[in-house]
Formats: sequence, C-alpha cells, structure tokens
Amino acid sequence: MKNLAVVVFLMISAILNPLFAQDSRNDEAVVRKVADHIINVASFNFTGDNGKTYASASDLPDGVQVKISDKFGEWRYTNGVINMAMLNLGQFLNDPKYTDFTKHHIAFAFDNYQYFKNKYQGEKSAYSYPFGQMIRMGELDDCGAMGASIIEVYQIDKKSEYRGYIDKAAHHIIQEQERLNDGTLVRRFPHEMTLWGDDLYMSVPFLARMGNLTGDWKYYDDGVRQVLNFSKYLWDPQEQLYFHNYYSDVDRQGVAHWGRVNGWIMMAQVHLLDYLPENHPLRKQILDNLRRQILGVAKYQDGNGLWHQVLDRSDSYEETSCTAMFVYSIAHAVNKGWIDSRYASIALAGWKGLKQHEITDDGLIKNVCVGTGIQDNMAFYYNRPAHLEDKHAIGSVIDAGVAIIKLKNSMKGD
Repeated sequence: MKNLAVVVFLMISAILNPLFAQDSRNDEAVVRKVADHIINVASFNFTGDNGKTYASASDLPDGVQVKISDKFGEWRYTNGVINMAMLNLGQFLNDPKYTDFTKHHIAFAFDNYQYFKNKYQGEKSAYSYPFGQMIRMGELDDCGAMGASIIEVYQIDKKSEYRGYIDKAAHHIIQEQERLNDGTLVRRFPHEMTLWGDDLYMSVPFLARMGNLTGDWKYYDDGVRQVLNFSKYLWDPQEQLYFHNYYSDVDRQGVAHWGRVNGWIMMAQVHLLDYLPENHPLRKQILDNLRRQILGVAKYQDGNGLWHQVLDRSDSYEETSCTAMFVYSIAHAVNKGWIDSRYASIALAGWKGLKQHEITDDGLIKNVCVGTGIQDNMAFYYNRPAHLEDKHAIGSVIDAGVAIIKLKNSMKGD
C-alpha cells in the first residue's frame, strides 16, 4: 500500500511539475510586462508650461513653471513602494535594469530638488513644486516609503546626501511626527490627532530598515509599538478586519473596513518581520497579529480570488491594490514559514484573479482605487473612482508576482 502511494505521488508530480514550471514562466512574463512598462514610460525629465522638455533643473529658463514629466519620476509614497518592488524584482531575476530604475529615480531627485528648494519660502504650496514632499517633509507620507527605498539604495550606493536624507527622515518620524501619549503615530487632520491606518506602512517599513542599517533597536521597538498600538485602536474583533481610522478626540473608530488600509497594515507587518531580530521579545506577538489578520481577510475573498473596495461589502467593486497587497503578504508569509503552507491557496487564488481580470496584456493594471482620505459615510468609499494604472497598485502587483513565483517554485520541490 505504501509503495502504491509513492507511485501515485510520483505520477501526480510528473503531471504537475511541468505545469508549475510553465505557470512560473508565465508569471514572470506578466511581472516583467508590468515592470517594463514603468521603465518605458519613465523619462526623468521636466515639462514646462511652454511645452518644452528639460533634462535637468539647471536647464530651466527664468519664468518657466515645470512639473515632472511623468508619474514615475515623482516623489510620493507610491513611488517608494514601486522603488522597493523594482529592487526586489531586480534582485530576484538578477536583472540590473530593474535595480537601475530605482537608482536612477533616486539620483534624479537628489540631482534636481535643490533648485526647487531654493525657490520654496515656507509657504504651504511646497507640494505644488516638483519634489515638494521631499522639501517640506511634513507628514509620514512625505518620507516613510520613499525613505525606506533610499535606505535600500544607500546599501548599494553609499552617497553622503542619501544618508543625510535618511537621518532627517528618521528624526522626523521619531521626534517630530505627532503622536498620542502612548507613542502612536497620528495626524492633525481631518480632526485633531487622528490615527490613519495607512500610516502603519508609511512608518514601519522605514523603521525596520533603519534598525537594520544602524543596529539601534529603538527603531525596531518603535515599529513593534506601532503595529501593536494600531491594532489596539483599529482592529474590529467581530468582523476580523481593520477600520480605516480612529478619532482620538472622541474615542471612536471610523466607518469603513477599507480594503487598501487593510493591505497597508498587512504589508507593514511583513516588512517589519523581514528585519526584526529573531530574538526580539515581541516578535511572536507580531507573528500572531499577522496570522490573525490573514485568517480574517481570507473570509472576504470572492469567487474571482479578488477582494473588494470595502472588504465586508460584496456590492462594492473588486479592487486591485488591496488584492495585490494581500497576495504578496500571504505568499511571502508562507515562503518565510510564518504561516502554515495550507494557506498558500489564498494567495494563489488571488494571483490567478489578478492575472485573469486586472492585468492587461500590455502590463497595465486595472480597477485601482485612487488616493483616498477619510470621511464618515460609507458612500464615500463606495464611490471612490477606480482607475487604470493608478500607482497605488503597481509596486504591490510586482511584489505579489515575485512572491508567487517563489511560492510555486517551492511547491514544485515538495
């Protein structure tokens, strides 16, 4: 009987292994199309209101107002997510063109931002300047994800100006960003001292990398504190999901279990665990917290393998960014052994849904919720536009594809 089981296993493996190999090649092709589109579009130039294009801020004539020519050259948190994903892809495929994209993007900013900084006089309109978020650094959005990507580039190219920015971002997050009395990171809008779930990602990936860069455990400890405190304020034990926000002034959670904020929170924990020392006394709590969230969101995956804009409202639209974030995080957690391999099927179904329904043959990504603030009516979340090729999903789709290929490769070997 035992010999028969072995024979059956070998027969099944002989059938499935070529299928996994073929599927992995197809997965790689899909991810390359997404990433190659970024490279093809990114010009790292400026476009003036006179219709002309300039390669450098030093070439700008007086009186010409400019903007960065395309969205992939901008300095926003979405670009930081893309930068880290391109580095991840380049390392995984051993293809320097993806790594070079991120290096080029960071260099483009540092080569040019000083010109615009010299024009900035402290007015709130800094964000209207190219690299305004780099210049002003007023919120976690301005420095967290981009700062995390700079730490990774700094490991490759140790330029002093990169380290100067990294240290400035660390000072802002640790010393200047508003916090509750228990140290939880908050914002002063839309109401005084509001906790945004998004900010877990805008802080923790940077803190985790800063701990690794410096060896100073205060960054790890702060990252752990943020994860546990955000969970304390935002977790809904009944629905097993996170709310978008918490108002500290009235001690009340927001109205929506918004998809992408749950994605940000899950990815933040994954980034932390990638760097958190194995002997950190609270590592197990972070692992337990991540597993709890994975099992919670799994209940809301639909028949296409996708998740919805409002996770517990199946009449809201299927949304790509949160789906990609969950696929990446769950596949990565299985690959790392943080959660049992039986849950790999959640990620595999999600990736299948993304490939079939949300990624075009040209590598463009569909049905991505645009940038979203906080409001206290569910209609706001239902009616947020979903665009083609919005940056909020691109980096996560690349990371999801890499994690899925690794997952399928490990399943081939079993």
